[in-house]
Amino acid sequence: MYFYNPENEHGFHVNNVLIAGCGDVGCALASLLKADGHEVWGLRRCVEKLPPGITPVRCDLGEPIDPDSLPSRIDQVVFAPTPGARDESAYRLVFLTGLKGLLTALQNNAHPVSRLIFVSSTSVYGQSAGELVDERSATEPATFSGRVLVEAENIARRSTIASLVLRLSGIYGPGRRGLINRVKSGATCAEWPLHYTNRIHRDDCAAVLRHLLTLKHPARTYLGVDDEPASLCAVMDWMASELGVDKPARCNEPNGPETTGKRCQNTLLKASGYEFKYPNFRLGYTDLLSNSP
Repeated sequence: MYFYNPENEHGFHVNNVLIAGCGDVGCALASLLKADGHEVWGLRRCVEKLPPGITPVRCDLGEPIDPDSLPSRIDQVVFAPTPGARDESAYRLVFLTGLKGLLTALQNNAHPVSRLIFVSSTSVYGQSAGELVDERSATEPATFSGRVLVEAENIARRSTIASLVLRLSGIYGPGRRGLINRVKSGATCAEWPLHYTNRIHRDDCAAVLRHLLTLKHPARTYLGVDDEPASLCAVMDWMASELGVDKPARCNEPNGPETTGKRCQNTLLKASGYEFKYPNFRLGYTDLLSNSP
């Protein structure tokens, strides 16, 4: 598979891709791209954790970036860092300071970068009464994380590099066993209010990014969610049945709202040609549960 080169309208060539913030999703993407024959650089603090064959760029996005530490030719960039803590200062440091620093460093690159994919989150949406949400929905987040990400998305879009945004929902997959452990430990869930959740498997996250890097004329924003928003109780009940444990007891809040959460839609992403490996939580969790200790 080859990437479109906007400087050559008549063909394709192997791209040079920098993954800035090459963590769990970034490493999965790097492995896919390397297997496709692309040159890949992984920028992170602990480069020892990069997959084989990925060229390391040791860097802390919270500190000034030396332009000379970056490869001389970068065709596309995926910006997918993880904050060092779950607080506003950590989010601002990596998503605002880090993004601005990287964009400044890339200005000195001898070869213009043709595309930047900013990996964002569905937390940019403040809808919380079961609404259907897509790329056209208002972004009025109620959380600091959502507000910082909206600001960062705008920085990416205002840059001199053609940018697009991928808003991922709750990521699950290898090493992410939080919900499985909750069900096994007898955690409760509420049928009232009905709480919608949205998710995407780690492997689909990586494959979606690979797909977006190949599009000639992508949209400006995509939602990265699977086909099936589902209530938390529905997910936990199914999981309990598969694990052979008791279904979660209910902890209803009868005086609360009727519905909470939102239902994110992936129509635009699927219309672009992407086919999900795990289109729903049942398919995605099956392998994880079969390997559950």
